[in-house]
Amino acid sequence: MTLDIARIRKDFPILDQQVYNKPLVYLDSAASSQKALSVLKKEEQLHLEYYGNIHRGAHFMADQATNDFEAVRDLTKDLLGANSREEIIFTKGTTESINLVAFSFGEAFVNAGDEIIVSEMEHHANIVPWQLMAARKGAKIVVLPFDDHGRLEIEKLDELMTSKTKLIAVAHVANTLGTINPVKQIIAKAHQAGVKVLVDGAQAISHLKVDVQDLDADFYVFSAHKMYGPNGVGVLYGKKELLNQMPPYQSGGEMISEVTFQKTSFNELPYKFEAGTPNITGVIAFGEAIRYLQSLAMDEVAAYEHQLLEYATQKMNEIPGMLIFGTQKEKSGVITFNIEGIHPFDLGTMLDKMGIAVRTGRLCADPVMDHFQQPATIRVSFAVYNTLEEIDQFIEALKKLVAMLS
Repeated sequence: MTLDIARIRKDFPILDQQVYNKPLVYLDSAASSQKALSVLKKEEQLHLEYYGNIHRGAHFMADQATNDFEAVRDLTKDLLGANSREEIIFTKGTTESINLVAFSFGEAFVNAGDEIIVSEMEHHANIVPWQLMAARKGAKIVVLPFDDHGRLEIEKLDELMTSKTKLIAVAHVANTLGTINPVKQIIAKAHQAGVKVLVDGAQAISHLKVDVQDLDADFYVFSAHKMYGPNGVGVLYGKKELLNQMPPYQSGGEMISEVTFQKTSFNELPYKFEAGTPNITGVIAFGEAIRYLQSLAMDEVAAYEHQLLEYATQKMNEIPGMLIFGTQKEKSGVITFNIEGIHPFDLGTMLDKMGIAVRTGRLCADPVMDHFQQPATIRVSFAVYNTLEEIDQFIEALKKLVAMLS
C-alpha cells in the first residue's frame, strides 16, 4: 500500500486540533467529511480573483468562472465513467437529486397503480420523495427488506417486481449498516424486467470506484460534502435518453430556450434541469475535491478503510454488551452500534467531551431503527484520513465510559 496517511492528514488541517483539551478524533465522515485544503483555497481564489455569474456575462471574470464551472462537469463525467457530459446535472446535493428524479421521472413515466420498489435500508432522502410522488400519481411503494445481518434480500426482487414496477431506489452503500449492496446485480435483474434503477451513491463515491456504464445505472446521485468537497453541491447522473423525456423539475432562468407569454421552450441538457444561478463557488471548488480523490488510488483507499473497519470492529466486539447493527462481509467503513444498558445520547455526549466526534440518533433511517427495535444508535464512520491510533483512542474512551455508565 502506497498511501501516505500522515501526508494525507496534512491536507485536512482541521483535524490537527484539540476539543475540550483532548486531541480531536473525527469519526463522523458519513455525515459530512472534512474539506481538503485545496478545496478551501479554490473557494478563496475564486472570490479574490475572478468571481462572476456563469453562462451570461460578457466580461473576463464571468468567462473564467464559466470555463471552470463547466470543466467540473467534464471532471465529474470522467469520475463516473459517464458516456456524455450532458448526463451530469448539478444540484444542491443527493436529496435534491433524488427529488428531481422522483418528480420528473414520475411525471414522465409513472401512472396510477404503478409501483416503486424502495429498499428497507434507505436514508429518508431516498424514501420520502418516492412517497410524495406516489401520493401525487396514485402509485404504490413496495419495500425490499434486509435481514438481521444487514443483507438486502435481493432474491425477493423476482416476486416483488411486477408489470406495474417502474423503478427501484437503492443505496450503493447503506448509511447506517455500511452494507455494500450488489447494485450491478440488482440493476441487471431490474433491466431484465424493464425496470429502471436509481442508485444513491452518497456513501459510496469517496470509498469505492464507481463506473456508471459498467453498473448500467439509470440514475446515480451523490453529494460533494461527503467526498472532501463543499456542502450545497450534488450530482445527478442520468442516462440521456431518460433525461430527455423527463420534464424540468424547476423553472426560471438558464433552463429556458425562449420565453413568451404564450409559450416557453426549454434548454437542452444538462441546463434543462439547472434553473437559476447555481452554487458557482461550490461547484468550482468541488472540482478540486474530484482532483484530490483522483490523486488517490481508490482500490488502496478501499483497502485501507476496510483495514480500519476490521480493526475497529474487532476491538469493539471485545466490549461487554456491544451490539453492532450491520454485520455483512461486504461492508464500507461504517459501524452503527449500541451498548446494552447505556443510552446512546449519553454515550455520544460523553465521547464528545473526550474529543471523539460520533453520530447519535436515528441516523435519518427510521425503518432501520424499527427493524432492530432501537430508539436510537451511535455511528462511527471512517475516511482515508483516519488512523489506527485514532481507533485506539476511541476504544480507550469507550471502555472508560462503559465502566462509568454501566
